[in-house]
Amino acid sequence: MKHHSSTSASPEDKFDPNTGSIIERVLFNNRLIVIIVCALLTALLGWQATKLTINASFEKTLPTHQAYIQNYLTYEKELTGLGNALRIAVVSPKGTIYDAEYLDLLRQLSDEVFLLSGVDRVQMKSLWTPSTRWIGVTEEGLDGGPVIPEDYDGSPASLQKLKANVARSGQIGQLIAADEESTIIYMPLLSEDATGEALDYAKYSEALEGLRTKYQEQGLEIHITGFTKVMGDLIEGVQAVLWFFALAVVIATIMVFWYTRCVRSTFLVVFASILAVVWQLGILPTLGYVLDPYSILVPFLVFAIGMSHGAQKMNGIMQDVGRGFDKLVAARFTFRRLFMAGLTALLADAVGFAVLLVIDIKVIQELAIAASIGVAVLIFTNLILLPIMLSYVGVGKKAAQRSVVNDINEDSAKKMPALWVFLDKFTQRKWAIGALIGGFLLTVGAFALSTQLKIGDLDQGAPELRQDSRYNQDVAFMNQHYGASSDVMAIMVKTPDGQCSQYDTLNKIDALEWQLRQLPGVESTNSLSLLTRRVLSGLNEGNPKWYEFLPNQSMLNYITAGAPRGLYNSSCNLLTVYVYLQDHKADTLSNIVNHVEAFAKDNNTDDVQFLLAAGSAGIQAATNISVKAAWYQMLFLVYGAVALLSLITFRSFKAVIVALLPLMLTSIMVEALMVQLGMGVKVATLPVIALGVGIGIDYALYILSITLVGLRQGTSLSESYLRALNFTGKVVMLTGVTLAVGVITWVASPIKFQADMGLLLAFMFIWNMLGALILLPALAHFLLKPKYANDQKSQDISE
Repeated sequence: MKHHSSTSASPEDKFDPNTGSIIERVLFNNRLIVIIVCALLTALLGWQATKLTINASFEKTLPTHQAYIQNYLTYEKELTGLGNALRIAVVSPKGTIYDAEYLDLLRQLSDEVFLLSGVDRVQMKSLWTPSTRWIGVTEEGLDGGPVIPEDYDGSPASLQKLKANVARSGQIGQLIAADEESTIIYMPLLSEDATGEALDYAKYSEALEGLRTKYQEQGLEIHITGFTKVMGDLIEGVQAVLWFFALAVVIATIMVFWYTRCVRSTFLVVFASILAVVWQLGILPTLGYVLDPYSILVPFLVFAIGMSHGAQKMNGIMQDVGRGFDKLVAARFTFRRLFMAGLTALLADAVGFAVLLVIDIKVIQELAIAASIGVAVLIFTNLILLPIMLSYVGVGKKAAQRSVVNDINEDSAKKMPALWVFLDKFTQRKWAIGALIGGFLLTVGAFALSTQLKIGDLDQGAPELRQDSRYNQDVAFMNQHYGASSDVMAIMVKTPDGQCSQYDTLNKIDALEWQLRQLPGVESTNSLSLLTRRVLSGLNEGNPKWYEFLPNQSMLNYITAGAPRGLYNSSCNLLTVYVYLQDHKADTLSNIVNHVEAFAKDNNTDDVQFLLAAGSAGIQAATNISVKAAWYQMLFLVYGAVALLSLITFRSFKAVIVALLPLMLTSIMVEALMVQLGMGVKVATLPVIALGVGIGIDYALYILSITLVGLRQGTSLSESYLRALNFTGKVVMLTGVTLAVGVITWVASPIKFQADMGLLLAFMFIWNMLGALILLPALAHFLLKPKYANDQKSQDISE
């Protein structure tokens, strides 16, 4: 009989501690020192972890090197309010805003918002701010002033005057609801508060909720939307994430114990994986990082990967103890067999995360760094520390005996579990062909469906939150009652200094606005050109015949001089065209971007350029473009890196193909699943494929590495695969199912993007596991089956 591992030595043979690699000798001949060092690191990093904070940043979600964002950042100071801004809708309990009590409460709320730290007070607007003005035609000609009359005293006459001013303000549908039952307080935010510190989104959201509660108790109805509120709600939902993390730990513990029936080894596997999370969370604040809502799931992924590798080490030691080896010898043999496979798998995980660094969005880059740190830590906690701890503690005697009951040799094939016999059939030609045909059909069908995958959001509101969440209900209210939603795209028109009012330039803007208003999803527009039409009509007694754009430069200069500065800047070299959208869905944004790009190509000159984009919708469009560019680049890099690491490990191109093809099928099927679930590729979902590939390669590495050892020793594919199933395959099944069950519980999370991640990750865990168990041996039959293998022997083993 040919033996397939270092365990071929008899248990009675004296073990020489000076055998094995230099790494093995250094670690296991100094076990106590390793444990003491790890204990000290745990104490230090555990203390550091208490300093970790959770916050978000609007600037970190921007793809800063994307052309549109570069344009926005160039003129950011002159476009204040078109980045991170909040909108607070205040609804009158009396059914109309023309009520003295309501207006008094609105004034109080407006004043309190004005005094909040981090508010750009110059750009803030409400019914009570002096910048909210009206303009109209009177008997004397054009007239105007603040919407709230200077002599306002709450009397019926004042309220009637206010109503007339509102009608002439042009704010209906923007600051004032179309039904005149509510008004908006618009509050642009700075990136820092008065002390120079970055805005604390959680505290800001808490302050806003305090104001909501205070004024709702006085009879008002308050709705709040904006990036800051979304992030605040996500951070608030972190508590739910922690509960799901705890649930995943419990599920993993129960599943591992069910498999081993050994308390001490189960405890050590879970302990080592949690230890990795503690180390990771301690390293982050040490390096100056914080956790944000998008990277809050990374600790679970680190725990999940740790459980996968830890279970393999525990299983190997348990089997060697069952064969009669001492616990120390068993730990060293398992370390010897699996360290390189585990190290390669963790490096593949780390590369899968690190590839995300190519995406020009800082929030994803920080997620990549956090995850890579976590995976690097696992090399110490699960590949090194766990075997050393198990070499002291050992495993239960009965558990060890159970683990080797199905050991493979020529005389024990009849003892194989039914599942093993079934999976072994895929090493035979007929079953292998069937599996590959099935995989091919799945690939074709999934690819056809994946071509419909959209880049960006597919729903209104914040897709990160449930549709029935408080925030998305507030968004629905805004969209229903205001003609201009919070989704604004701003087009910048650059001109020479002092020439923003030139007829040719404004005429082009006028033409662009008309074209944009014909596009689906566009509610309205605003620009200096549109103001010119309105003023020209007003100067001629409101006659609609004068609602025209006339080639009169003197008139244009006169109107521009009195126009609000939001439509052009103080140097008169930048004009802003505001496009108010129904939503920020992927198709809506791409249609507008494509149209403006085509218009700019036809109308840009050396002096005048139409530039995209600012505003919440403009930034979202730029993000979508960056995500689309990074999507396939990321897949190419992650597969390239994983292929290279697999080649180094297996030293066989054919083995690399066998390992990667099942992963590729899973990636394509996940894209098809996203289409079916109505999910787009965006900042929250982009990392999932890279993570799935990195984690999925673990399964193939563990099964294929043992299979290749047998093949290179001349045993048949069937026997080699059965040994791999018995030694590492059952733990692959255990971890695949355990992790899938752990993450599928996320579907109950109040945070929708966590629920989406749970579905996608569970799908990937299961399909990567099935690919490693079914497609891998089928591919191996055609690519790896040794010519000198005894086919009859293979048939005997499998029957």
